[in-house]
Amino acid sequence: MTVNDIYTFLNEKYDFSSALSYDNAGHLVGSLDSAVTGIVVCLDCTEEAVSMAVEKGANLIVSHHPVIFDPLKKVTDESIVYRLIRNDISVISAHTNLDQADGGINETLAKVIGLENIEKVTDSEGFVYRIGETKEPISADDFAKEVSSILNLPVKYVGTNSHIKRVAVCSGSGGSMLGEVAETGVDAFVTADVKHDVFLDAHSIGMVLLDAGHFNTEDIIVEPLAKELKKAFPDIKVIENHFTPIKHTK
Repeated sequence: MTVNDIYTFLNEKYDFSSALSYDNAGHLVGSLDSAVTGIVVCLDCTEEAVSMAVEKGANLIVSHHPVIFDPLKKVTDESIVYRLIRNDISVISAHTNLDQADGGINETLAKVIGLENIEKVTDSEGFVYRIGETKEPISADDFAKEVSSILNLPVKYVGTNSHIKRVAVCSGSGGSMLGEVAETGVDAFVTADVKHDVFLDAHSIGMVLLDAGHFNTEDIIVEPLAKELKKAFPDIKVIENHFTPIKHTK
């Protein structure tokens, strides 16, 4: 089994050509011809993820965030890319294509927070997010508490709606989508990396807006993605890495 076999499998499920134009998704490091000895699945290709791969004898990392995004000006022995190459570890990064796809991050997030009747919505930039419905109408305060409990982090939010039913979700940084999301008539919007002025905008238009954390709204894909790889390639060890250096006070 080669890196190319894994890439082909991921491409069939999460079509790398559907990534947004600014993105750098795909096979980013290593040889497609390398025989795969093991796979580490992670959100970020951190030093810790690389160390796990080395320790477990895995020579492929499948990450969500691209290990190379902006053009590299140099590759020194302090860089992750250098360490990957030295240890003959390949990287495939599935980014905005994985966000949007059926069974991808946005759909998974909608299901994880308990939404039903989930549908796809495409914004003006061509990005596909999800809208779903809560099982029962719920207040903004209780909904925020539920999301906080499910994703295991403090949630920042604005809004006082006592009858939330339709909810939009966009994992990662979706604050800039507030205007278009509001036009869909949803009662609440769950995303992350929300800027202060966007919270104020949401408050002014009466929208319930939750910032549930970039890592926490996206790390939910690691487990199901690892399961898909284990099912498709049962003879290859697949290891989950959920490391983040970000901490929260209690």
